[in-house]
Amino acid sequence: MPLRRLATAVAAALAVALVATACGGGGDEQSAQTVTLDWGEPENALIPGNNTEQQGGDVLDALFAGLVKYDVDTAAPSMEAAESITSADNRVWTIRLKPGWTFHDGTPVTAQNYVDAWNWVAAGPNAAQAQSFMEKIDGYDEVSTEQPTAPTMRGLRVVDPQTFEVTLKAPFVIFPTTLGYSAYYPLPQKFFTDRAGFEAAPVGNGEFRFESRTPNQNLTLVRNDQYAGTDKPQVPRLEFRVYADIQTAYDDVVSGNLDHVKAIPPAALTGGRWRQELGAGAHAKDGLQTTALGFPLYDPRFQNPLVRQAMSMAIDRQAIVDQIFGGTYEPADGLATSAAQGYLPNQCGANCQFNPQRARELLAQAGGFAGPLTLTANADGGHADWMQAVTNQLRQNLGVDAQYTPLPSFSEVRQQANAFQFTGLFRAAWIGDYPNLETFLTQLYRTDASSNDYKYSNPAVDAALDRADQAPTEQAAEAGYQEAERLILADMPSIPLFTRQIIYGDSARLASGDRNPLDRLVTTSFRLNPQG
Repeated sequence: MPLRRLATAVAAALAVALVATACGGGGDEQSAQTVTLDWGEPENALIPGNNTEQQGGDVLDALFAGLVKYDVDTAAPSMEAAESITSADNRVWTIRLKPGWTFHDGTPVTAQNYVDAWNWVAAGPNAAQAQSFMEKIDGYDEVSTEQPTAPTMRGLRVVDPQTFEVTLKAPFVIFPTTLGYSAYYPLPQKFFTDRAGFEAAPVGNGEFRFESRTPNQNLTLVRNDQYAGTDKPQVPRLEFRVYADIQTAYDDVVSGNLDHVKAIPPAALTGGRWRQELGAGAHAKDGLQTTALGFPLYDPRFQNPLVRQAMSMAIDRQAIVDQIFGGTYEPADGLATSAAQGYLPNQCGANCQFNPQRARELLAQAGGFAGPLTLTANADGGHADWMQAVTNQLRQNLGVDAQYTPLPSFSEVRQQANAFQFTGLFRAAWIGDYPNLETFLTQLYRTDASSNDYKYSNPAVDAALDRADQAPTEQAAEAGYQEAERLILADMPSIPLFTRQIIYGDSARLASGDRNPLDRLVTTSFRLNPQG
């Protein structure tokens, strides 16, 4: 879109000026101490419970701190704002907060801030994107409808300023693991008394606080020197710059006009070129990220599971990995990655193995496919090469009229997904919200879940997820989630394509700048090299 391209050009030109002055010895000290990162406009306002995508999540994770945090290398959960999270029966949980935490406006963070925030996310009239993350709390059903019959969830109770109690509908053994996700962040009183003011200048409790924002251009955060966490931020300022495509952002990191890019474009992955160009700034680690193609099951042409299985078998995943992704991706063999607790290899079986002859047989058995088959992704994400390769394979191996039809931006793809308006296959990437197999299942495939863009529904899957949630131990829960995964894959509401490492790049200005296996920014890891 012209406006975004113009904004990107302005941002890039500004970046050149900043680097030039930073290295000149007498330039702008503030610019020299600012870490710049690639970004895209988020789908929604920066409200924790109303963002379920990466663009908003990266900023929110800098602005807010959760009850739990995830390790930079392993994603293992540990306490952050919570002193303890305990339960005798996995249903009634007592959460005690650490003392000394404040919001950026100086007000204390109390148990009431969590209870109020969670009730707001759950309330049906608010239509929060992360609403379903509250569905396990007792009383959710009464508040989550368009016309609630109760003002708040009865399962939330403030015990004292530092303690609150959460009563779930049923036991959920991995509940503490989930509580680092942004849906569970607290909200200050300002959010409820001045919603417009909060959206214009969000107030969190995290490592950085809001400074300024120019829509479609940039957003700037400054270090919160009152941050109560143990791992303190090291750089004074972060500037998130809007880019129309990932290739331009990557090129700016290579040239020193940008400090951090959250992904590497396919062209740079080929032959390992990105490692040569970025040197010590090239980073890869095992992660919790998957790429799939979703089926719009609300379109009658995709109702027959044989059609869906045929399309999956017609895709040569290994060839795309070898030719486009330079070994940083792996063909998917299920819905999760090997870094997830509970991962079981080869859950997808033959349905995820390249077999064009069997694919043609299944499609013929289903009666063929009527009309053109469109494939959609966002043009600003660097997906064109692999999406076109998949399109070509479906055309060649199934004889269907497959066409790649990108949309200009990620936000436009999300708008189409939320409105259930896809007419063909669509990119359905997923980053785990926490390091467990459950996060690859519930929010995507449970009936009416927040990220169920397929309109998939199977009562047997819902029941299997319920049994796993209520298992007495984490080991028993893992087996239950594996059972649910097999049921989902038998239906194939989406085509698992790839799992990949978390790969990102830092400029030579950075001594360090990490993402964790959940592909979240670890803003406390950013450190600048001495400026010349």
